Amino acid sequence: MKTTKLPKTDSIQQLAKFWQTHDLTDFEDELEEVKEPVFSRNDAIQVRLPVRDANAVRRLAESQGISQTELVRQWILEKLARSKPGAQAKS
Repeated sequence: MKTTKLPKTDSIQQLAKFWQTHDLTDFEDELEEVKEPVFSRNDAIQVRLPVRDANAVRRLAESQGISQTELVRQWILEKLARSKPGAQAKS
């Protein structure tokens, strides 16, 4: 007879720790089908750059201690913020 119940947490770390020591088939009677998405993903946009430009982005990101993805994301968000109606132009 099992006494362990499924954890009631949203913590990815706690869930990962739990599932490292438990088998899903032991909890079949507690599972329920979920029709809607559980996790929503951000849309991804792939940007192709010449090697020289990609290397420049990599160097800039490294100099700022962030990933290339984060650097490009920051640039895009800054540009979008400046493009909004009523946004003041920087001189």
